[in-house]
Amino acid sequence: MSTKSFVAIAGATGTMGKLIASELRKRGVIVKALVRPGSTSTKTDPLLQIPGVSVVEVDLADTPTLTRELTGARCVVSTLQGLADVILTAQGRLLDAAVSAKVPRFIPSDFSIDFTKTKTGSNRNLDLRRSFHPRLDESGIAWTSILNGAFTDLLIGEVSLVDRKKRKVVYAGSADQKLDFTTMADTAAYTAAVAADPKPAPKLLRIAGDVASARELAAIAARADGSDSARPFSVSWIGAVWFLELIISVMRRVMGGEDKMMPPWQGMQYMANMFSGKAKLEPLDNARYPDIVWTKVEDFLRDHYKNEAETPKK
Repeated sequence: MSTKSFVAIAGATGTMGKLIASELRKRGVIVKALVRPGSTSTKTDPLLQIPGVSVVEVDLADTPTLTRELTGARCVVSTLQGLADVILTAQGRLLDAAVSAKVPRFIPSDFSIDFTKTKTGSNRNLDLRRSFHPRLDESGIAWTSILNGAFTDLLIGEVSLVDRKKRKVVYAGSADQKLDFTTMADTAAYTAAVAADPKPAPKLLRIAGDVASARELAAIAARADGSDSARPFSVSWIGAVWFLELIISVMRRVMGGEDKMMPPWQGMQYMANMFSGKAKLEPLDNARYPDIVWTKVEDFLRDHYKNEAETPKK
């Protein structure tokens, strides 16, 4: 393959796009970052600061220009995020252009729990990704979907399973149901490895930086929070999974939010999928790239809690 071959990343100004670009450069791969026309320098400068990354403004609806920009790529990576207009329409145009440009491989913007095993209708956002797979099959391009469970990064958000202030870990169903977590950084490193790999890859690759139940998360969080180790974390049951699903259906009817990417009930759908056990990643393909060092939840939380304690409060 020509040394001038490159990997194209769509949605490159997002967090995942930038991380994948950086990881590809560590592997010596040239990167072409596709961004929306008129993208501000605030969004593009972080990409331009990575040596070996070029930034190209292109409208995904402009098929001829998009095809031209993808010609010569060894792989197209989609990190596009949104609803049907993005995951199906815009990503579909990206796929069509990749096929026209004779790109060997396509990585769709899946990066999630295992929606191949969940029930249709149980998760609006993941249903969109599932419905895109037949189109990938019909395209004839070699494609690989990377499923990483929940992002470990979300355990430090304002709405999270782990509530540091209240010293509790919420769960539905069983506190012993195993859950998959992978940091965005580790997911990006694995995605870059797949995109750079000259060997064929299967259609589905499943990874998890760590696996833990709600009960185990409570013990992990307590160990990670060395500043207040005397106060343990407890597990807090919010009901059976079927009850959570009932609440979701009521909230969806009453609150609406179908035009929003993450209304409150959408996050609850992910939670129901995970605690049902149906979205569990098995078997794991972590060993495919042995050079990747996986981040444990405890290490991630410990680093975050330490940085939080050292950051001056405003």
